[in-house]
Amino acid sequence: MNPTHRILSKIIFSIALTLGLINTGIAAPDADWPKKPIQMILSFPAGGSTDIFARSIAAPLGEALGQAVVIENKPGAGGMIGMTAAAKANPDGYTIHFSALTNQAIAQALFNNPPVDLEKDFISVAQVGSVPHILEVNPSVPAKNMPELIAFIKSKNGNFNYASQGNGTLSHLEAQLFMQRIGATGVHIPYKGSSFALPDLIAGNTMLMFDSLTASLPHLQSGKLRPIAIASSERSPLLPNVPTFEQDGMKKFDVENLFAIYAPKGTSPSIVSRLEKEIRKILTNPDFKNRLANQGIHPQFANSERLTEITIAEQAKWAKIVKAANIKID
Repeated sequence: MNPTHRILSKIIFSIALTLGLINTGIAAPDADWPKKPIQMILSFPAGGSTDIFARSIAAPLGEALGQAVVIENKPGAGGMIGMTAAAKANPDGYTIHFSALTNQAIAQALFNNPPVDLEKDFISVAQVGSVPHILEVNPSVPAKNMPELIAFIKSKNGNFNYASQGNGTLSHLEAQLFMQRIGATGVHIPYKGSSFALPDLIAGNTMLMFDSLTASLPHLQSGKLRPIAIASSERSPLLPNVPTFEQDGMKKFDVENLFAIYAPKGTSPSIVSRLEKEIRKILTNPDFKNRLANQGIHPQFANSERLTEITIAEQAKWAKIVKAANIKID
């Protein structure tokens, strides 16, 4: 074979191999994924809504993939610690990030030079749902509705403390906005998530908190905490007697924390597609949806492309709110 024919043969072979016309007996790199457990990193501690939601999805996702999906809690810095760890992980399909999307969008706006960005450093996999937040107080607070609470807070002349899930979280921003709206001040006590904040609120060491309905529900049902209003457009069937903010006199205070799953940038599209497919099956299962609804979680699927649009919109929305309110990290 002359040199020209040899070169042409190599070119033809390469094209055929690329198009899959020749079976080499070698599997594609992602064909046997996953071969080991997958780490799901989240930015909040065990016991909060992010953790509860993540674990509810991790178990059936692991069954569908044939490998365990292991939760890794990395709380702190408004979610930036966990998000940074996920972004810097090897994009081999064995690390994914379960994100409290609204929290992360707020942190993006609040922090100067944030180390990572959901849009730039991750690939969207799927939106998985939302959880409403609720304004709650220690029962020692002599207020059973919004007008009474506002009057009580103002009477304290700043000598009033309130908890949050941490600096830069949705819980923090809600409290700041609430205080601005009523023209009052107070002392902000940040924690590393609901599971750390709730014991102090129940003990009376703090007086007020915005928290996810999921994390606080058992304490509200037992009477250890008193609900004031839910920051949602509709009442929750789990607490039907608790009004929305608008029903209790404060308009345009509808907030729900969106949740989504991302993969580090560079993760194979075939792996992202497989994850998206399996997550869709889980979220559309009626039994799964009913089980989560009983915990105050609203499963809602959106595919990778739609999640990218939602991520960009959430970041723009909260950047505008943070700027308008001139809110800074403590």
